[in-house]
Amino acid sequence: MTLHSTTFASIRRYLGAAPLIAALFLSACAKPDEASRDIFDPFEAENRRMHDFNRGFDRSLLRPVAHAYAAAVPDDIETVIIRFAENLSLPADVVNNVLQLNMRAAIQDTARFVVNTTVGLGGFFDPASEMGMAAASNTDFGQTLHVWGAKEGAFIELPLLGPSTTRDTYGLFFDLFTNPLSYVIDSPENLAGTAAGVASGLSRRDRFSETIDQILYESADSYALSRSIFLQNRRFKLGGTGSDTYTDPYDTMSSGASVTPLEDPYDE
Repeated sequence: MTLHSTTFASIRRYLGAAPLIAALFLSACAKPDEASRDIFDPFEAENRRMHDFNRGFDRSLLRPVAHAYAAAVPDDIETVIIRFAENLSLPADVVNNVLQLNMRAAIQDTARFVVNTTVGLGGFFDPASEMGMAAASNTDFGQTLHVWGAKEGAFIELPLLGPSTTRDTYGLFFDLFTNPLSYVIDSPENLAGTAAGVASGLSRRDRFSETIDQILYESADSYALSRSIFLQNRRFKLGGTGSDTYTDPYDTMSSGASVTPLEDPYDE
């Protein structure tokens, strides 16, 4: 395991936040009671301090760098880089789907990876989609732990990576070891994956800039809003791996209401 593969895994964890925030923002604002229901946040004081740090990092570095990158790089090149980064993440999805006994998704993602890596020249092009071979799902070891029956635990704001839970934080650690490419690509070749992950994150930060800025800098309580958005989306996604609804086992005051499915703008 190299530092570069570890960095790429952390970057991938962050990338999912931007499109999901954009997809859920209007729902969270329109239904504040529903969005904030069933929250277990015993570390709120510490989480708020970390949220302030993350927001400062975004304001001073991430947002301006993302704007500069998007202005300098043509849209077509940005799209190619995003495809390349997503293709490199597919082997980890395959491993997690196998661990979740979701063999159909594992086979589907394997076929997509093989086609895009060979015919698509390493993932720079996407012939698999043109052939009707869409990605099965974007999964992770936190979702695998859910399938295995692990409890959600407390809400946690991670440095740089943002909202998470106890279970997803453990999952993030194991995600560092689940991508087989980490064991077959050595330095300096693995720098390409890390660079693609960084560039893809910058592209998405800029693409959803207006919505993210509204949450972080224009909402009355950006911490509470981002927490609600994350938990609402995460619980709905995990509900798809088990029952139709998901209730945090730590929450003794749960109403049992289901979470309304919301569209991910990157979901094809």
